Amino acid sequence: MRRVWIWLLPLALAINTFWLSSRSSLPVSLDHPLDWCAHALEFAALAFSLEIAARHTWRSVPTYRRHLAIFLAASAYGLSDEIHQIFVPGRDVSVLDWAADSAGTVLGLGLSCLPLLWRRWLASLGWVRGEPRRPDPRVPLILVADPHWGEELTGLREAAAAHPEADWLFLGDIFDVWVGIPGMESPQQEAFLAWVDERRRQGRWVGLWLGNREYFLDGLSGHFDLMGEGIGGGLPGEALAWEHGDLINAADGRYRVWNLLSRSGVMWLVARALPRSAARSLAARLERSMRTTNRAYKLAFPREAFRAAAADHPGETFITGHFHTHEAEGNGTALPWAHDGNFMVWDQGTLKPLTPMAHL
Repeated sequence: MRRVWIWLLPLALAINTFWLSSRSSLPVSLDHPLDWCAHALEFAALAFSLEIAARHTWRSVPTYRRHLAIFLAASAYGLSDEIHQIFVPGRDVSVLDWAADSAGTVLGLGLSCLPLLWRRWLASLGWVRGEPRRPDPRVPLILVADPHWGEELTGLREAAAAHPEADWLFLGDIFDVWVGIPGMESPQQEAFLAWVDERRRQGRWVGLWLGNREYFLDGLSGHFDLMGEGIGGGLPGEALAWEHGDLINAADGRYRVWNLLSRSGVMWLVARALPRSAARSLAARLERSMRTTNRAYKLAFPREAFRAAAADHPGETFITGHFHTHEAEGNGTALPWAHDGNFMVWDQGTLKPLTPMAHL
């Protein structure tokens, strides 16, 4: 019922927009800047309310897809609003009004993302697809955090051969950069997906929670039993909660702004429009720049922020990747860097290192 009520505000705003545009006389000229501002603010409110409603209704849709859909819908509504004014006495079609409608839509969507700057509202900006429940919780769950694999998927096949009964959860940053645009897959990424498909054919559960180096991978969610992004990941039936970890440190405001912009609909459109060679070159430059930016935040483990994030999950074990260091605070554990096959395992409520590779 709540999902129905939350759509009443954008519906009322849309009806109000139609009613105002149907009036044959208005207090200001259609060519007056105040009229353009009114159009922009009206569509900003409409887009904002649509995003809030969609955010709480379509939890499986990433933010960039919601924003693109809302922008197209609002722009089409604005265009139809202008066209129908042909039949209203004393009114003319105004391209500038339509431009103001589109600009207002962008403004409303941008304002709706301000919660990204505050941790307590971040859950509504994530998304999840699949089944947050394993067929058999008694089966060990191998945890792989931030392997940043290059030419070799170090330790992956060896661990699978040594523990064929295990399920798998990857906590992001599988590769240095992974962009889910057709034609941009590297041979290593294709090999990883083939490995995932093989594990699932053998009856194993495989999950992937996206990190700060994965972009637009929702189109690949069919390869996994569970895929998500942002905060709020977990297996509630096993008292296990997780997130990648990049959004824990609220003091790193520059990163949060970058995280928002780099996963926006505009960036997706740019990646889709570029030739594949240019897109790969852009991804390579992005990876190089990410190695050197915000070093101060990357070198120091945000202990207090991590402890506060873990405290949001009372009665559960909270895990992250991202920090490339093995740390424990309260009920939370930051998993070690898995680049050299340093995996962990969740086994019937206990978190521990996987059997060292040398002993497999």
